[in-house]
Amino acid sequence: MSKILHIDASVRAAINPNPNHNSISKNIASRLINSWKQQLSIDEYIYRDVGMNPPPFINQDWIDAVFTPDNKRTEAQRDVLSISDQLIAEVSSSDILVISSPMYNYGMPAQLKAWFDQIIRINKTFDFDLARGDFPLQPLLTGKILIIITSSGEFGFEKDGIRHDMSHLVPHIRTLSKYLGVEKIYEITSEYQEFGDHRHIESLENAFQKAEEVVSKLADSFR
Repeated sequence: MSKILHIDASVRAAINPNPNHNSISKNIASRLINSWKQQLSIDEYIYRDVGMNPPPFINQDWIDAVFTPDNKRTEAQRDVLSISDQLIAEVSSSDILVISSPMYNYGMPAQLKAWFDQIIRINKTFDFDLARGDFPLQPLLTGKILIIITSSGEFGFEKDGIRHDMSHLVPHIRTLSKYLGVEKIYEITSEYQEFGDHRHIESLENAFQKAEEVVSKLADSFR
């Protein structure tokens, strides 16, 4: 039994008139989902392209609504939180989260950050208690698997890589993921896009292969 929530964050389409403009991260994610369908059944599949259809950015009205007790919220405040409620429900009901994202300016796209901001919400995905001392936040969701798929124009963002200190995409997603209930993470990465040489081709091929390997590795748990 598997319930998958698939989030794509690239502002590019997977297929474009110019193949050089195809979203790499979306195509790797598509390969992973197709491989999953070939090996396993999917009981529920939810797809959101936040790159093309981003959730709204949070604002003061959103924060006011969040910190207003449920029984005192106005109809307008409930409307403000309706998208947040829906996105949280999608995360809560899923076993596996697939997040694909390009690296923009060494971090995540604003659209993906907006998605996280709508979901990481007090008394919904975490609670807060000063009795816990210096770490008062505690996640409320548990038991989820996250597959992170990323693409980048440069390379060397892994631990001990030449650009490790410039890597703010995967570390940020990892930090936030605990508030989605994530307990196990798999990473799939394609690099060297801006160079366009054999290293990019090899990196992309390896990413497609790893997508299939991750599915095979998880298959026994969901049969």
